[in-house]
Amino acid sequence: MKDRIMLWGDALPDVRFFDDRFERLIERTFGRERQTPWMPPMDVFETEDKLVVTLELPGLVAEDVEVSVEDSTLTVSGKREFANEVNEEHYHRIERRYGAFSRAVTLPPQVDPAKVDARFEAGVLTVEVAKAEKAKPKKIQVKAK
Repeated sequence: MKDRIMLWGDALPDVRFFDDRFERLIERTFGRERQTPWMPPMDVFETEDKLVVTLELPGLVAEDVEVSVEDSTLTVSGKREFANEVNEEHYHRIERRYGAFSRAVTLPPQVDPAKVDARFEAGVLTVEVAKAEKAKPKKIQVKAK
């Protein structure tokens, strides 16, 4: 009975081999354009005074990225070009994604879309949107006549 049991881990090399061969068949048949679009990873968090959005954009420079705010949506878009340093036929595997990307975040009502700051450092884009000043209660003095 023990001879007949095949552990899942034992089958992984065969599955990986089949997956690699299948990918090559698809690439040869349909070309490289079949790859899924590039979606750079993004984190969104909030502090006491701002909303912060960070995106990992390796291989890009600030000029490759566009940040815009329209209505209540913050959009980051850009494009990473495929490097033609090596003839494409000589590649065995291409796992990095290339091409245009666009990521959007709906801004919460408590932020001020007019106060946006963006900086690009070491392949990471950080966009900060300041929160709007909270309306402070105003005390009104009642006058006697």
